[in-house]
Amino acid sequence: MKRARIAWSGAIQQAVEEDGQLRITKGPHQGHRVGFDDVVWLPPLAPVPKARTVIALGLNYADHAKELAFKAPEEPLAFMKGEASLIGHKALTHRPADVKYMHCECELAVVIGRTARRVKKADAYDFVAGYTVANDYAIRDYLENWYRPNLRVKNRDTCTPIGPWLVDAADIPNPMALQLQTTVNGQITQSGSTADMIFDVPTLIEYFSSFMTLSPGDLILTGTPDGIVNVNPGDVVVTEIEGIGALTNTLVTA
Repeated sequence: MKRARIAWSGAIQQAVEEDGQLRITKGPHQGHRVGFDDVVWLPPLAPVPKARTVIALGLNYADHAKELAFKAPEEPLAFMKGEASLIGHKALTHRPADVKYMHCECELAVVIGRTARRVKKADAYDFVAGYTVANDYAIRDYLENWYRPNLRVKNRDTCTPIGPWLVDAADIPNPMALQLQTTVNGQITQSGSTADMIFDVPTLIEYFSSFMTLSPGDLILTGTPDGIVNVNPGDVVVTEIEGIGALTNTLVTA
């Protein structure tokens, strides 16, 4: 099932996709249907309304590491993001007026569904609520170290669109065999597969839960394939993952 969080009729609503519309699933408007263009899309997190912890992976695709002339990592390279970096489908991302290179990154995002501590790989999928699409923007002007991006590069307000849907884990039988694609103004810039991850989803859940507790609503952004390009104000970026959805985002000047 494709689930969404939306703002409509003066309140935040839970909804599901049904016959090309959004059907409200809770509250006084339960059962009401609205069009995709009649709502404000919010980050589709569950089973809580906001992310607690956002973990992002660097260089988790060998082709991307090669693209940047780096050796593929031997263990996951992670950095953290704040909740304010998250925005929804069709929202606006701010590009600072003084930067020269800002690029987009299509990523599979894993939403944790229940508390995970010292989870083994064989059991990892039992702790996943579902999957969504993330666009993990980076500003290379501020970059000091690809292995450990500093805060100004990645943890920026509006620079992590996610959505539109949270797709139930049960509906994605193999998240490690999904096609990813990015288009900028209709031109394909990225094309890859989650099969090419260096560290797959079960490995990441085992790794992170070995030293920190993962809570419901936590996000793991799993990295991006090669094909990064500079994006500018006015550009429309669509990051899409097979079976999960297409996330649209537009750049504006900060």
